Amino acid sequence: MKRDIIINQFVVKFANVNGTGSASANKMFSKAVFRMGVPISPKNIFPSNIQGLPTWYEVRVNENGFLGRRGGIDVMVGMNSQSMERDIKEVEKGGYFIYDSTRPLDPELLRDDIDFIGIPLMEKCREMYTDPRQRQLFRNVMYVGVMGALFDMEEDVFKQLIRDQFKGRDKLIEANILSLETGYALAKALPRCPIDYRIERRDKVGNKILMEGNEACALGAVYGGATVTAWYPITPSTSVIDHYSRYCRKFRIDPDTKKKNYAVVQAEDELAAIGMVIGSGWNGARAFTATSGPGLSLMNEFLGLAYFAEIPAVLIDVQRAGPSTGMPTRTQQSDVISAAYASHGDTKHICLYPSTPKECFELTATAFDLAERFQTPVMVMSDLDLGMNDNMSEPLEWDDARQYDKGKVFTEEELENMQERYGRYLDIDGDGIPYRTYPGTHPTKGSFFTRGTSKDEYAIYTENGEKYVENMERLMKKWETASRLVPKPVIRKTDKPCTVGVVHYGTSEASTLEALHHLNNLHGISLDSMGIKSFPFSDEVEQFIEEHEYVFVVDQNRDAQMRTLLINEFDFEPERLVSILHYDGSPITARNIRHVIRDWILQTTTSPRRRSRFY
Repeated sequence: MKRDIIINQFVVKFANVNGTGSASANKMFSKAVFRMGVPISPKNIFPSNIQGLPTWYEVRVNENGFLGRRGGIDVMVGMNSQSMERDIKEVEKGGYFIYDSTRPLDPELLRDDIDFIGIPLMEKCREMYTDPRQRQLFRNVMYVGVMGALFDMEEDVFKQLIRDQFKGRDKLIEANILSLETGYALAKALPRCPIDYRIERRDKVGNKILMEGNEACALGAVYGGATVTAWYPITPSTSVIDHYSRYCRKFRIDPDTKKKNYAVVQAEDELAAIGMVIGSGWNGARAFTATSGPGLSLMNEFLGLAYFAEIPAVLIDVQRAGPSTGMPTRTQQSDVISAAYASHGDTKHICLYPSTPKECFELTATAFDLAERFQTPVMVMSDLDLGMNDNMSEPLEWDDARQYDKGKVFTEEELENMQERYGRYLDIDGDGIPYRTYPGTHPTKGSFFTRGTSKDEYAIYTENGEKYVENMERLMKKWETASRLVPKPVIRKTDKPCTVGVVHYGTSEASTLEALHHLNNLHGISLDSMGIKSFPFSDEVEQFIEEHEYVFVVDQNRDAQMRTLLINEFDFEPERLVSILHYDGSPITARNIRHVIRDWILQTTTSPRRRSRFY
C-alpha cells in the first residue's frame, strides 16, 4: 500500500501479555524516542491481575508537542495471540500490524486496508536461547530492535539506554545489545524496511523531563515539609508512598545522628491511615496519606471530623474507575463530588486538580500550606493516567527562600501575654479562620478539647442551635476566604469575539487544548477555554462561565461530576453547561472532544438566553 512518508506524527501500540517482562522493553522504546528529541506521550494499559491477561502500551509520537491521547492506532505491535483479533481491528486504515510470524496468522484476521509485517521472533529466540524465560525476555528486546529499524531510528540511542539501565553488569549489557542488534537485523532483511512511519531526530524536547505524577506528588510532599505519612496499599496510589519513602531516605536522614526525620506507617486499613494523619496534624506535623476511590469512601468519617474539628490533613487521591472495586487499573475522574463533599452533613473540602507532573509537585506542596492556613483537609485529585504513566513535563522547580505557611498558631509568648480568654473557634480577624495551638505550647493557657460534636467558640460542647449555626456560618466564611487564596484557573482567550467556552481540569487538559487547536485550524471554530485548578471555585470561574452563552465541560466520568459541582455551587442554568463525557477507563482523546464540540456547534444555532446565533 503506497502512502506518504509520515515523520514524527503517529501512534504506536504494543500488545503484550501481562507478567512477561514487556513493560521494560516498551519503556525503552519510548525513552529512545524522547532521547532523539521528539515529544512523546506513553500510556500503559494493564490488567489488575499479576500475569496472564492482555496488556497494552500506547506511545504517541508528536513533534508538535501535543501530549494528550489522540485516538486511533497507526502501528500495532501484536505480541499477544489472546487479543490479536481486537488489536488488528484497532489499526487505522493505511496502518501497519507487526506480529511474530513464528506461528502463522489466522487468514480470517487479515484486512486489505492495512499492511501486515511478520517477524519470526520466537523462532529466532529458540535458536539463540535454551532457557524459556530468557527466550521470553529477550524476545521483548528483539521486537524493540525490530521497531527501531522499521522506524529508521538511531540504533546507538537504544544501546546507550541499555548501558545506562544495566550499568556495572556487563554480561546483561552484552546480552541485551545482542538481542537488540538481532531485531534490527531481522527487520532490515525485510523488503519494506523502513516503513512509511519514521522517527527522525529533532530538538523539540528542550529541558523537559519524563516523570510519573505519583513520583512528582511524593517529591512535592517532601519539599512541602511532610514528615509523616500513614497509608494502606491501594492501586494506583501505592507508588506515591514508595517514592516518598525513597526520597526521605535520601533527604530526611539527620547528617549527624543518622536518625530518620520522618515516619512512614502502613496502617491496617484506610480509616486508620487517615486517623493517624489527622492525629499528626493535630500535633503540629505536616502529614498526608495517598489513596484512591475505595479508600476515600472509607475515610469519609474521619474527613468529616477533620473538617468540623478544623485539623489540617493532606490526601492525595489517585483516581481510578469505580464504583466499588470498579476497574482498579483504569483511569477516571471519578471522585470529584465524593471528595468535594466527603462525609455526611454540610461539609466542603479544598480540592486541587493537577494536570502535569510539575503541577503534581507544586500543588502537593501547596496543599500543606493550604491545609494549615485553613485548618482543614486538602485533597490533591490526581488519577491513574497522570499518576502511573511517564508524562512529559516542564522540570520541577523549588524556591529555597520559600517559607511554609503554618497559618494561625499562637506561640507560647503570645499565649503568655494574652489577657482575654483563649477561644479555639473564635473568629478574631473576621476571615472565618480561628487561631489554634500545638499541644503543650503553654503550661496553663491555650488548651482545648478537640471534638467532633457541636461546640461553641471555646470548644465547649453545646447543643444550642444558635451556637451551632454561628459555627457553621463561620466555616462558610472560612470557605469564602479560601476561594480567594486557592490556585486560580488558567484562562485562555482567543483573539476573536467568542460566545462559547470550554472548561477542563486535570488530565483532560492536554487533549482539550489539542482539540481546540484543531477546531480552530480545521473547522474555523475558535473557543475560549478555562482549566480549573481548585475547589472552592474562585470568582474567575464564575465570571468565565457568565461571559459565555454555552460552556462545554469535559468530564472523565459518567455523571458529569464537575458540571454538577459547578451548577451546585453557582446555580447556573443547566442547559448552558454542555457535557463532554468519557469513562471507559482509558484517557480521553482529542478526537473525541473535537468531534463532540464540532457536531454540537454545527447543530445548535441559538442561545438559551438571547435566542440569537452564536456561530
